[in-house]
Amino acid sequence: MRTIISYINNLIFPLIPESKAFGFKRFMLRIAGATVGSNVKVSSSCKIFGAGNLTIGDNTWVGYECTIVTSSNIVIGKNVDIAPGVYIGTGTHEIDAKADRIAARDISRDVTIGNGCWICVNSTILPGSEIGNKCVVAAAAVVGDKFCDEKVLIAGVPAKIVKRYD
Repeated sequence: MRTIISYINNLIFPLIPESKAFGFKRFMLRIAGATVGSNVKVSSSCKIFGAGNLTIGDNTWVGYECTIVTSSNIVIGKNVDIAPGVYIGTGTHEIDAKADRIAARDISRDVTIGNGCWICVNSTILPGSEIGNKCVVAAAAVVGDKFCDEKVLIAGVPAKIVKRYD
C-alpha cells in the first residue's frame, strides 16, 4: 500500500460519519493500493497502516475503531463481519535473548481470514494467523495460529477451537 495515501486516509476518514460515504472510502483505499471488493463497508474510525498488501472481499464490513497494520499480506475474504475494536496485524519480531533488545529483527507473517467469518469485538488477529471459512472468532480472543477448519468457534487467550457448527 502507498503509505502517504494511507496517512491521508487516516486524516480524512474521521471527518466522515461512521456509516456513510462507503463508496468514497472504497475509492480512497483503492488509491492507497488496497484491493477492495464491491459493497465493502469500512467504518470511518478504522485505521489502516503499513506498506504491505491488503485485500478485502465483496460485502465485507469493517467495524468501528478497528486497526489493520500490514507489512506483508492481509487477505480478508468475502462476506466477513469485523466487529468494533478488532486488531489485525502482520508485523512482529524475532525473539533473541542475546541481542540488546529481546524483540530483535523485524519479521512479517501473512494473515488470511476466510469467507463468511465473523470476527467479534476486541479480538486480536496476530501475524501468521489463518482462519478458515465461516468461522467465528469470539470476543477478545487472541488468534496466533492457523485454524484451517471451517465452521468453528475460535475463542480464548491463546485462541483454540471450542465448538464446531454443523
